[in-house]
Amino acid sequence: MLSLLPLLFPVSIPLNSSLNPPLIAQTHPVRPLNGELNQVPVFNSNSPELVLGEGILLSTFPPTNKATPEAHLDFAFEGKFDIFAHHVSRPPTEGDTRTLYIGILVHNPTAEAVNINILQGATYTSQPDAPFISLPPQIEGRNIYAGPGSRVMGDILQGKRQDIFPANVTIPSGESRMLLNVPIPIQALEPPLNGRSTYMRLQSDGQVHIASLAIYGETEDNPPTLSQWQETLNNGSLSTPRDLAPTPPSAEGKIIYGRVAGVSEGNMWKTDLVDSEDSAMLTIPESGNSFSYGLSTLVAGRLGSGQIQTANMAVRYPDTAYSAHGNYGVQYSLTLPLHNPTQESQTVRLKISTPIKKDVGELEFLDEPGPQVFFRGTVQVKYNDDQNIPRWRYFHLVQKRGEEGQDLLEITMAPNTNRLVFVDLLYPPDATPPQILTVETD
Repeated sequence: MLSLLPLLFPVSIPLNSSLNPPLIAQTHPVRPLNGELNQVPVFNSNSPELVLGEGILLSTFPPTNKATPEAHLDFAFEGKFDIFAHHVSRPPTEGDTRTLYIGILVHNPTAEAVNINILQGATYTSQPDAPFISLPPQIEGRNIYAGPGSRVMGDILQGKRQDIFPANVTIPSGESRMLLNVPIPIQALEPPLNGRSTYMRLQSDGQVHIASLAIYGETEDNPPTLSQWQETLNNGSLSTPRDLAPTPPSAEGKIIYGRVAGVSEGNMWKTDLVDSEDSAMLTIPESGNSFSYGLSTLVAGRLGSGQIQTANMAVRYPDTAYSAHGNYGVQYSLTLPLHNPTQESQTVRLKISTPIKKDVGELEFLDEPGPQVFFRGTVQVKYNDDQNIPRWRYFHLVQKRGEEGQDLLEITMAPNTNRLVFVDLLYPPDATPPQILTVETD
């Protein structure tokens, strides 16, 4: 049975939630990440997440000559950019067995042909491609996944391009092409509920406009034509019903983060985690101590770091998220130049955990985490082991609310030595922020 819970980001969360009261407190500091998000634009289509009607999900076309001008955000992509789409389908009325198709249309408004290289790309449904199977909290391996977000981000992390995507697409002047035209099948499922996650990394040599659209078909093997997609773009309106509107940033109390539909700014947070701006090293904690770095921290969930990592929105619809809360698809590419300044060998451990979401104060974990799964995704760790042999390892993590993670890495550092460690992950759309990366010395 497919559960909707892993697909739905909990957009309405009380600031002082009393669910599962915390039982374990940790006093070590949570540091802000060095650096910042880059400025690569991301076509970010995640609202409405549950699509119950045909129409426009997200359009960055100009509003000129469109039946619903307010559905078009007039943003042009050029050079490097990404596309993220994450939507769910169920029958809009009982007994409706039509198949929802998701299309991503790209248009060349210029006087010259535009070439788009698809550098990486992956798209999967919950059923049958990537069901939400029960997995242990941590498994080592490259091709382990639970849910479409987990599988898509694992592929992109490894630089893959799924066969459904060509290496390049040429769009003549004034014409449009489909980058994606795929179903979210529900007919054979009980309950009839399914979701699809998509991520692409692209590069164009000219300006393009992009739209994600939804059209119902009678079957899952007869996709809409290009002209049908263009008709929906030109004469359609925004798909309804809409998601809950977000809480304005200045409001107090209960927060509705909202879901994202627009262009977010930044696809990667690449940085060296160092002691200070003037340092090239990260001094390990003293024996018996630890420190952490926040991952995907956000409003009301800074964990005492004081840092909001959420991507800003270049353009958005008024009833959708003010920021890209969750940073779905953002790659965290972190280098830890570890330094042991002592005269003794030290054993150092790294792990990722999911503490209770809060803004300030001590880190809090649950003695019995859950039941909600808050992180499903792949983490890549590169380092030289204690025999100086290069290691390149992948771990799939499944963490519940308030769960302290297992060790990803254990190394022994000789006195007065340095060791480089690299940690990479793409924040998966089946996850709920924030998380932490912890460095601990035995």
